[in-house]
Amino acid sequence: MNPLKGIGLKLASVTMVILMSSLIKATADHIPPGEAVFFRSFFALPVILTWLWLKGNLSTGLKVASKMVHFWRGLVGTAAMGMIFTGLGLLPLPEVTAIGFAAPILTVIFAAMFLGETVGVIRLGAVALGLVGVLIVLFPRLSAFSGETMQTAQAMGAVILLLGAVCTALAQIYIRKLVATEKTSAIVFYFSITSSILSLTTLPFGWVVPTLWEASLMVLTGVIGGFGQIFLTEAYRNADASVVAPFDYAAMLFALFIGYFVFSEVPTWTMLGGAALIILAGIIIILREGWLGLERGRSRKNMTPQG
Repeated sequence: MNPLKGIGLKLASVTMVILMSSLIKATADHIPPGEAVFFRSFFALPVILTWLWLKGNLSTGLKVASKMVHFWRGLVGTAAMGMIFTGLGLLPLPEVTAIGFAAPILTVIFAAMFLGETVGVIRLGAVALGLVGVLIVLFPRLSAFSGETMQTAQAMGAVILLLGAVCTALAQIYIRKLVATEKTSAIVFYFSITSSILSLTTLPFGWVVPTLWEASLMVLTGVIGGFGQIFLTEAYRNADASVVAPFDYAAMLFALFIGYFVFSEVPTWTMLGGAALIILAGIIIILREGWLGLERGRSRKNMTPQG
């Protein structure tokens, strides 16, 4: 284990995600979300396959035991990606990032509902705090449903992003099931395959012929997304989740910087306050789950017969 390397890789992964989101946002006025999902997924495949080949895992790393779980993970993950890409075309980058932080909070709820995980008072309190933050971020948008056309579109974008966070959380539940039987390389690869195929179903709904510049940017989203997945995988290989996971929230700093200097987006104090509560709740959940993992490890060690 190398915690500093793990943190560095995690920050690299977060940077890749924000750069990818920025490219999607830059082309969102012309490129439909379904088409953007295809580019993001399909052009990540060469990067992932090259990584597997260099690691010597190309022949063994793609074997699967749970085909249907891969499919359902791909379905909800693709839906989440499409909704997030839709939101990027309607709302400022920092706001999209803040609403996306609701996913880890919702994952705690779904883990209790579908996996039977026990959720204690601390995590329940963190979930409640996070949901309050989400409501603070969403409220100015939802209250504009009856306003002008642009305001209504932004309100719809907020709702779509929240649904995207729900789908992201459900995808995390499927991933928790998959890691028990599947290699990380297979999970990453088959998601890209599934999302590439599913995105093609949006062809009848208005795909366009991109300009050379737009096509270059969209191909770059796939390449960057592929590297982001690899950096994320290697980050968790080099450090415990409780060490690197809080650095997810560096995404907000990157989003604020790019949103302001590239897209001229000035965040509101309401959005920043809600985002702060969501981030605080997420960090509490991460630290609590890390502590529970240590306690479970000590319990297993104590139960091991001594020779």
